Amino acid sequence: MRLSRTLSSIAGCDVWLKFENLQFTASFKERGALNKLLSLTQQERSKGVIAMSAGNHAQGVAYHAERLGIPATIVMPAGTPFNKIQHTRDHGARVIVEGEMLADAQRFAESLCAEEELTFVHPYDDAKIIAGQGTVALEMLEKAPELDTIIVPIGGGGLIAGIATAAKAKKPEIDIVGVQTALYPSMYRAIRGETGPSGGATVAEGIAVQNVSDRTKKIIAALVSEIFLVDEAAIEHAVALLLEVEKTVVEGAAAAGLAALLQNPERFHGRKVGLVLTAGNIDSRLLASVILRELSRGGRISVFHVELTDRPGSLAKIATVIGEAGGNIIEVLHNRLSTAISAKNAVVDITVETRDAHHRDSVGQKIGEAGFLYEIVET
Repeated sequence: MRLSRTLSSIAGCDVWLKFENLQFTASFKERGALNKLLSLTQQERSKGVIAMSAGNHAQGVAYHAERLGIPATIVMPAGTPFNKIQHTRDHGARVIVEGEMLADAQRFAESLCAEEELTFVHPYDDAKIIAGQGTVALEMLEKAPELDTIIVPIGGGGLIAGIATAAKAKKPEIDIVGVQTALYPSMYRAIRGETGPSGGATVAEGIAVQNVSDRTKKIIAALVSEIFLVDEAAIEHAVALLLEVEKTVVEGAAAAGLAALLQNPERFHGRKVGLVLTAGNIDSRLLASVILRELSRGGRISVFHVELTDRPGSLAKIATVIGEAGGNIIEVLHNRLSTAISAKNAVVDITVETRDAHHRDSVGQKIGEAGFLYEIVET
């Protein structure tokens, strides 16, 4: 764990980062998994264990089960990133992909557990799992005892329940804050006694949990002061910012804490805040998409939709204008068949790299001054 000077400057508070993405399985989940597996009797170990997971709990159980010689079966929903499925198999577990959502995978896993007389290792609704996750807080306070706030992503609530329990035992006045993706506000609603639909495609699949555990809900209601909801754009921005500033790769769920911090600066101004970067198992293709989308949002990559006369030299002229304005052309798509313009004209979509939004607008101004009709396409 270390203090991030740059993020502290951006956020207006001291920001300490706990790099759980640097665990062997790139997730905090192996803490609880190991604690649970070590508690099993010899008979339970010999029969084997089963878990349902969207990826990180799966890898934690599979890794430590292999180390301890315990047969492991993992049930994963169909939307689980391929890299998480493969990594789980690489640790020697039997992997079964079943169900569209985590709740579907859980029902199948519970049925198979009874059929094969296995021990169920729940990702969050288990006292041993919660206790194992709580060791994160002990390490954080040992490294930075001055922390007065810890922000924790919430899926099923096992991590924040463990952290809240351990941290409050060491430092009763510490403020524990939770964060969920707005698409899956299950614990947020449960604490408030609200109901409503949840679901959708999220970059934070690690906290895309619809079912709430009474065990974790009770702890969170007693020890967590507030739960924030963050949208997809905020999470994507946080993933990109951690990569750019800290040179660390995190998945969407792990970036949710930073997203909440940046969206609520007045809530944390001047405080000493610990952020748990819970995991780093993000699919490489998804990471590439997040980076490109963030560059687009920041005006660093833009598409200029330009109308020009369809004659020799027109494309060269617009390229020269962009180049002299300092823009770097990445791609050009030339369309002569658009019926929305004169048959003597053509349109080009020019993807341009610029320094920032101000520079992008400056390039656009130069294009207009050169006599071209253009618009910047929202991406």
